Amino acid sequence: MLNSSKVVGLPLPRIDGPLKVTGRAPYAAEHFAPGMLQGYALCSTIATGRIAEIDTSEAERMPGVVKIYTHENRPKAARRDEKWKDEVAVPGHPLRPLENDRILYDGQPVALVVAESFEAARDAAALIRVRYEAGEPHTDLFREQANSYVPPVLRAKDMAPPSPRGNAEAAFAQAPHQISAEYSIEGEYHNPIELFGTTAIPAEDGSLMIHDKSQGSQNSHDTICKIFGLNPDKVTVRNSFVGGAFGSGLRPKHQLFFAVMAALDLKRPVKVEMSRSEMFYLTWRPSCIQTVSLAADEQGRLQSVMHHALEATSRYEDYQENVVNWSGLAYKCDNVTMSYEIAKLDVSTPGDMRAPGAATGITALEAAMDELAYEVGMDPLELRVINFVHRDQNQDKEITSKALHACYREGAARFGWSERSHEPRSMREGNELIGWGVATGIWEAQMSPAEARVSLSAEGKVVVSAAASDIGTGTYTILGQLAAETLGVALSEVAVEIGDSRLPTTSVEGGSWTAASSGTAVQVAGRMIIATLLKHARKMDNSPFAKATEDQVELSDGRLVLEANHQLGVAVSDIMGEAGLTVIEEHAKVEPDKAIQKKYSAYTHSVVFVEVRVDEELGQVRVTRVVDAVAAGRILNPKTARSQVLGGVVMGIGMALEEEGMVDHRTGRIMNHNIAEYHVPVHADIEDIEVIFVDEDDDKASPIGVKGLGEIGILGVAAAVSNAIFHATGSRIRSFPITIDKILESETMQ
Repeated sequence: MLNSSKVVGLPLPRIDGPLKVTGRAPYAAEHFAPGMLQGYALCSTIATGRIAEIDTSEAERMPGVVKIYTHENRPKAARRDEKWKDEVAVPGHPLRPLENDRILYDGQPVALVVAESFEAARDAAALIRVRYEAGEPHTDLFREQANSYVPPVLRAKDMAPPSPRGNAEAAFAQAPHQISAEYSIEGEYHNPIELFGTTAIPAEDGSLMIHDKSQGSQNSHDTICKIFGLNPDKVTVRNSFVGGAFGSGLRPKHQLFFAVMAALDLKRPVKVEMSRSEMFYLTWRPSCIQTVSLAADEQGRLQSVMHHALEATSRYEDYQENVVNWSGLAYKCDNVTMSYEIAKLDVSTPGDMRAPGAATGITALEAAMDELAYEVGMDPLELRVINFVHRDQNQDKEITSKALHACYREGAARFGWSERSHEPRSMREGNELIGWGVATGIWEAQMSPAEARVSLSAEGKVVVSAAASDIGTGTYTILGQLAAETLGVALSEVAVEIGDSRLPTTSVEGGSWTAASSGTAVQVAGRMIIATLLKHARKMDNSPFAKATEDQVELSDGRLVLEANHQLGVAVSDIMGEAGLTVIEEHAKVEPDKAIQKKYSAYTHSVVFVEVRVDEELGQVRVTRVVDAVAAGRILNPKTARSQVLGGVVMGIGMALEEEGMVDHRTGRIMNHNIAEYHVPVHADIEDIEVIFVDEDDDKASPIGVKGLGEIGILGVAAAVSNAIFHATGSRIRSFPITIDKILESETMQ
């Protein structure tokens, strides 16, 4: 049992906050070493074809240039696919930068210039002359539908849609209320504040220190060691601070390869940082075309659910997401069929982007549910309530906890949903049409194997060590809080060491599992320290713990005490002094409980209420109010938790209204690879967002009762905005993002 003096659950500020706001937190590209060189990558200007000729002679004469690498002189590296596959790789053949003359996508690196300064490297790159033999690009998902296929090798076993249940087609045909619609979502591109960068610093003893923008230092470490055949004990990768990632940093990027390659070859420190435009060539949420068909009886109870999705992937890898499976578990229905296919395009391999798969699939499902509500003549919220399901029908398992009813109730009350008029175009103020929309969100509550090391000194100082990453989620703080509460000290007495490949093993930070995984490991290590203290305390003369068990004691204010009576206790310093110890250190390893996993499914749930105002003449949409009610088990820190949901909501608004990768399908090139023309929400776009965490106890999703919050904030937002636009305008727009031109072209707005 945790110490009753609460630390966990308090809205404490981030312990890494002062370092970040004062500029003292060094990011991957902010490390320096004597003699450091700078690298600059030259990117292809075609989407498919080959390099016929590459001339670096003029660039090599540029003052300050040390070496230029192309496919003609690249140092040796591993050739087998297995050596290039990282912890979260997808089926296929991972890209090997500068391996040959083939061009697979727009923006593929074709040369690396290494120079004494960034400016020299950049200017020299502009002097490289490349002659291409371009092929005919295929980058339009709509045109490639005929070439789609079911992935022959699964990225993970749960990626495949579950087998059909019942007879969805027959039930659909017989139902009195039916809707069937196609929804399309354009590709979205990651744009975290921190650009991808790597600083590689070799030492005279043969060791190599690497600072890398990554969501997993150990993933980068293991991958780079395999590629170059390095001794793992001689290589360290650090990602102490990460300026946002949202999934883009799960897989190592080519700047890591380039920096290490050049550092090993030149035997000097090398830094390679990408430009903003290069960020668009790395990873992206794939474009997707979905068909959703729903049918209900006269009371609105679902009779049939059919969901098919087609997503883009690259020529060289089969990227896959869990897009359609959510439609089989979100609502009660006995007749369900789901299918998923991919189509190869001349693009870079897509990657995980906040709530991968779910953000895409749930958007279509929740928009379709809104359409069904109007078909039945029912309030959209009521339709969701009457189709509530307590069991995971996909896996035929119980659900650990589901406080979604409380989300519906509390969110609706806070938003004022009962005041909503049902008819579209029935609410307005002046020249603005007002619309209210709602959508449900759901995400897996996962836990992965993790390790942590915790030490307690006789003076009451605590050190927490784990390789876990903090990509802006608050990992530093929540791990510190868990250690502080378990060991009965103030948070100010805890030092948290993370983001280093040498520290205890953790998975990459993704999937909303870090708090449940690393947090559990920290708590277990803390309890192991208490057990060690109890063992030594029992040996002391006149010990009050002679017959006490581990679950009967705790630490409080520097003392080991009986939980039932804090008056009976012994100072930690006395126990350790008697035992001849100055510090106690414990290393914990945790993993999911397979027995629980076999019987239960675990999910985080939410409901999003949105108000939009649409200018009737201009078609401009403003999202003026959002209420997001979330059931996520135990909330470790309401302040950092709220920030996670707020960020997700903002990204959801961008998905709904702004974010759109524009590709010229004649050339296969991305046209808006900058944040001037690739629009993301800014402060002026965001108004009132309220986050509600409903009470939810869950002792099965994870040992510490948390479910994770990184993904749930974005889920349902785009659909709720879409549904609100329909309520405001009477126009159902099924192509995302919903931009001004689409609104003005809709029938009801003309």
